[in-house]
Amino acid sequence: MSAAAPSPAAGAAPDAAPDAARGREAVASAYQRFEPRAYLRNNYAPPRGDLSSPDGVGPWKLRCLAQTFATGEVSGRTLIDIGSGPTIYQLLSACTHFEDITMTDFLEVNRQELGLWLREEPGAFDWSMYSQHVCLIEGKGESWREKERQLRARVKRVLHIDVHQPQPLGAGNLAPLPADALVSAFCLEAVSPDLPSFQRALDHITTLLRPGGHLLLIGALEESWYLAGEARLVVVPVCKEEVMEALVRSGYEVRDLRTYIMPACLQTGVDDVKGIFFAWAQKKEGV
Repeated sequence: MSAAAPSPAAGAAPDAAPDAARGREAVASAYQRFEPRAYLRNNYAPPRGDLSSPDGVGPWKLRCLAQTFATGEVSGRTLIDIGSGPTIYQLLSACTHFEDITMTDFLEVNRQELGLWLREEPGAFDWSMYSQHVCLIEGKGESWREKERQLRARVKRVLHIDVHQPQPLGAGNLAPLPADALVSAFCLEAVSPDLPSFQRALDHITTLLRPGGHLLLIGALEESWYLAGEARLVVVPVCKEEVMEALVRSGYEVRDLRTYIMPACLQTGVDDVKGIFFAWAQKKEGV
């Protein structure tokens, strides 16, 4: 969930400035109140973090990722996780297939939270239930401790990112580019004040991906706000068709697009999300 910075994208359409710039500035300001632990409690502890029911949102997301990586088509040496936030679950299946992983976020507090887990420091968020569940659905006989050890070993860097900049990682960044694959979960729609900004952010991160490379994108459907402690963050509502159109406009072939409807028992008052989407898209050659 990398937040927005106020400067408009170079070459953006006229509607990008000044109104869109002010919108991104407002998003960036709101994210300064973001509380990682509150966000984790709201979304990755029970009830949403209950992985015991196969119908839950957590198992659904983990299955989408595991099944896609199990095809063997999404592989290579380098992967960048766009807007990691304070979470690592989105990389548990990926780490088997990529030896050099870059995690990223706009907020220092989220990068610090990731560092606690990567360094196995006291007080780090406990992702072991997610690691155990991924090992279970992958069915390879791998222990959850080995899964976490492998992920920690393969995350080579945690970098600042701003998806609203034409060079999201900045000039002279340490990530090997272009990457073989991108993963991004609940980032683009959560930091974009409107649909054109969402489209431009997708265009920007696509420059980090090699032609023929793969993007796995997870996000909220028809959500307009969510809470992270004292922060109430505005989200641009998107539907399945708008996600599909944005991916095509950015030069992707959409390989898979799935949706999950959030059941009433998981609508806990921390947001107004209606569902979740998972997209597997491949960047076309020549883009």
